[in-house]
Amino acid sequence: MRHSFFHGIFYGSVRSFFVALTATIGVVFGFIFLLLIIGGISSSTNKEVDQDYDLEILANADGVRKVESKKSPVILQLNIHGVIGAESLNMHTIRQQLIESREGDLEKDRVKALLLHINTPGGTVNDADAIYRAVLAYKEKFQIPVYAYVDGLCASGGMYVASAADKVYASEVSLIGSVGVLSPSFFNFTGLIDKIGVKSQTISEGKGKDDMNPFRPWKPDEDKMYKEIIKYYYDMFVSIVINARPQIGKEKLVEKYGAGIFPAQLAQEYGFIDQANASRSETLKRLLHEINIEDDYYQVVGMSSSNWASKIFSKNNPLLKGTMHHKIELPQEVDANLSGKYLYLYQPANK
Repeated sequence: MRHSFFHGIFYGSVRSFFVALTATIGVVFGFIFLLLIIGGISSSTNKEVDQDYDLEILANADGVRKVESKKSPVILQLNIHGVIGAESLNMHTIRQQLIESREGDLEKDRVKALLLHINTPGGTVNDADAIYRAVLAYKEKFQIPVYAYVDGLCASGGMYVASAADKVYASEVSLIGSVGVLSPSFFNFTGLIDKIGVKSQTISEGKGKDDMNPFRPWKPDEDKMYKEIIKYYYDMFVSIVINARPQIGKEKLVEKYGAGIFPAQLAQEYGFIDQANASRSETLKRLLHEINIEDDYYQVVGMSSSNWASKIFSKNNPLLKGTMHHKIELPQEVDANLSGKYLYLYQPANK
């Protein structure tokens, strides 16, 4: 009798547990199913093609945000904020924004000008160059002006990207410059290895494949190829800047200014920018004058990452991939996306 009593309690507890578990799973799957339906309806009714970005109405030259008709002219603001080459700012994100700026509510050539809003220390060579060329190609294809406004920092790769602009303005406290290149860091651990008695062997094929191996003494001129790459990227950077800002002068840029970074007023004097002590509103007014808009019938728009539902079901969502990554960032730590790459990057900690 006692045995049957405890057996009944155990059976009831287990049954209650599984009933609760089943109900919870049902609620979760029901919620997911509902989100899928909402996402499907939204995409089928509002978009012909998938888009990664949503339009965001920004303040105009008078500091006002307002909705105009879908026929009004548009100034597209591209934010060059943060490290170039990071997940949120790279060649792919900017290219996609430029593509989508000709679709949906912005189709039929509504975009009449670009405003590059810059606050960046630079980043990878490849991404800075690709963004520069994407903006340049967009400007030439659609025959529109491109102005840049520096609000903080326009260094290295930022200066590279700004070279695609017709005019560059900056706030009073902005810093501009740093025309130079960094290679990936090379370390040599042979001294430490000898002390602790560890041996290392790297098997390679191809002349120079094993150059700068950190686990053996380096040979004379082993870094020659890397120096040639750095010089190639540097010469390209100088050429891009001088072509856009001829008033700087190549000799002065290479021999005098170098990779220095300068306050806005001095940057204007040297020719890096067109005007210091400017505001975003003033820059917009000059840009409006450039495209012959004298009234307030226009909109300034930006592009923000798409809706939260799409992010939940993104293939990169760690919850769906079954993985979670924990990361500790130390002060002055370089973004992991930049590791092992050639950089147009301003790093004051290294000076």
